[in-house]
Amino acid sequence: MNTLRRAIDCAAARLAEAGIDSARYDAEQLAAHLAGTERGRLAVLDPPGDDFFERYRDVVAARSRRVPLQHLIGTAAFGPVLLQVGPGVFTPRPETEAMLEWATAQPLSANPVIVDLCTGSGALALALARHRPAARVIAVDDSDAALEYARRNVAGTNIEVVRADVGEPGLFPELDAAVDLVVANPPYVPDDATVGPEVAEHDPHHAVFGGPDGMALIGPIVGLAGRWLRPSGLFAVEHDDTTSARTVELVERAGLFGDVEARHDFAGRPRFVTARRGRA
Repeated sequence: MNTLRRAIDCAAARLAEAGIDSARYDAEQLAAHLAGTERGRLAVLDPPGDDFFERYRDVVAARSRRVPLQHLIGTAAFGPVLLQVGPGVFTPRPETEAMLEWATAQPLSANPVIVDLCTGSGALALALARHRPAARVIAVDDSDAALEYARRNVAGTNIEVVRADVGEPGLFPELDAAVDLVVANPPYVPDDATVGPEVAEHDPHHAVFGGPDGMALIGPIVGLAGRWLRPSGLFAVEHDDTTSARTVELVERAGLFGDVEARHDFAGRPRFVTARRGRA
């Protein structure tokens, strides 16, 4: 175990030198993944063989090149679920868990209809379905690569995975005034924003950047929510931390919503806006 502990210490130092804030966590998580155990059980692990250390050096080197941890271990935790992720799909972030927490706290009908727009890996759809097993959950994305992951992640559930562009006018008229909750985590980073290497080099550009001001899809999503939601139906959309006021303005200007509120993520940054559909 001293050898493993030294290897992890060296890995953590190397990752810290590469500018990774979570260096110790990542070093331990990579070791646990290769050992087929949980991070908290590393201290009681039997001494690994030489092949373990060779593989460990390789994955630490990859992480030091800023390959996302989630790509190296193949999974990402999101709320109560563990998702398969990798190249071609946006890696769900802890920031979105604040919106999940809000959504699961809302009173809905006994058999609600929930739509998750820009679902990516299916993170929000799967977590909400886990919380409300009687719900009809529809997960929507326009990326074939993302939808492959989403279908894999929701296998064995009743979640409907649909390929569609949220910017398409008149999308899904059969949902008009029939939905209880619409959530969306669209691409919203302004095109000229500086992002870390994990995002710039490994997240799909299409899933991250939302036009010059990051608002390209938020307007169409507000329109869909206004059309699909039944009276008193609920809406939440994530946005860049620089565009909270503009998102509130967009929702209010639609003239269809009340209780419009800007909300923060767990780090205290403005992150999403919620609203309630008014009466027709």
